[in-house]
Amino acid sequence: MTSALLTDQYELTMVDAALKDGTADRRCVFEVFARRLPDGRRYGVAAGLGRFLTALTDFRFGDDEIAFLRDRGVIDAGTASYLADYRFTGDIRAYREGEVFFPNSPVLQIEGTFAEAVVLETLALSIFNADSAIASAAARMVSAADGRPLAEMGSRRTGEWNAVAAARAAYIAGFGATSNLEAGRTWGIPTMGTAAHAFTLLHDSEEDAFRSQIDALGTGTTLLVDTYDIEAAVDTAVRLTDGKLGAVRIDSGDLPSVVASVRAQLDRLGATDTKITVTNDLDEYTIAALRAAPVDSYGVGTSVVSGSGHPAAGMVFKLVAHRDASHRDASHRDAADGGANDDGWVPVAKKSPEKATVGGRKQAGRRLRNGIATAEVVLTTGQVGPDERPLLVPVVRNGEVDPAFLGVQGVEAARAHHKMAKAELPADASRIGRGDPAIPTLVI
Repeated sequence: MTSALLTDQYELTMVDAALKDGTADRRCVFEVFARRLPDGRRYGVAAGLGRFLTALTDFRFGDDEIAFLRDRGVIDAGTASYLADYRFTGDIRAYREGEVFFPNSPVLQIEGTFAEAVVLETLALSIFNADSAIASAAARMVSAADGRPLAEMGSRRTGEWNAVAAARAAYIAGFGATSNLEAGRTWGIPTMGTAAHAFTLLHDSEEDAFRSQIDALGTGTTLLVDTYDIEAAVDTAVRLTDGKLGAVRIDSGDLPSVVASVRAQLDRLGATDTKITVTNDLDEYTIAALRAAPVDSYGVGTSVVSGSGHPAAGMVFKLVAHRDASHRDASHRDAADGGANDDGWVPVAKKSPEKATVGGRKQAGRRLRNGIATAEVVLTTGQVGPDERPLLVPVVRNGEVDPAFLGVQGVEAARAHHKMAKAELPADASRIGRGDPAIPTLVI
């Protein structure tokens, strides 16, 4: 299935006009970045790169897509001919998936002709804004959980395919499992799940429901104990398993007091190894509030798939440089791996109030002192310094996607990279509460 029409119409009307005026082949650099972090967030987590690169390989205009565009009057015959042969042939550099980012971090840098690059705007932003928002929220929840495992359970609170992407982003940011089976199949994420209240209500008694689940899944299963009376349910669960029940799940009530009561009851009954997992509309704040409670794991739904109040990461896609007219047809290889503002490149930037941008192709590095980040350094000229970890890596060369960033392999690499990048942040970066970005961004 093509991803070519997952875009806004103005991308193609710009291509149509540029083909007519002769600027379509002008070499350009576009960058994706966030001007600011959502209120109270101290860092963001870049996610969606693997999905974007997969979609890029499927970005093709077939006969049906071109006929649709022609019927709507979006493009003319000349543009239709151009799109029929469309293949991205440029270069892309990016922050590794799972990397943390800050205001003005150039998380994605696309170089190509104007026509082949500009049409990727909506695709890039729709993926990076959603996935990065979810990963950023999930990372805060992981910090709040303080080492206790979290499972993503938000499929019923978002679109069906959004749920698969959300599970992927949460896993990259440190969640340990998902309830979504398609996410498990597509991205290799561990899956989990046992039973809902409906299963208890189906049976003539709670004991019959518990017995059925234990017979099917074994004593290591997790029993949902808050359908009727929690204390009675825990008594029944322990009796049926001779104290060897894997876990109980609590999905309602005043969680700190309920959890404490259930833990005391389990211990009193000899079920000291039985774990307690909680769900019930959790977010990073309620998870942090449960830090002193005897909770063993968490299941998070609505909050994680919605970005915990910030469903988009605020990223924008801007033209930052193009070749001057005399270099329009020159080879791009002299600048693909070099610094900003190479010979023949013209930096461009918006000047509008509140939306001003910084022109020029960027380099970016994380300044470190004794392994701890002290600044995000964004350079418009020159190279990253010896005390700065380079952040931009090549992911597409001459239109060829590096397979290391794709599929299950790419997800696992992103998860590992996120753990490393988060460990570089100052200790107070994981504080759940309002504050400025954990480190400053220095645009040089």
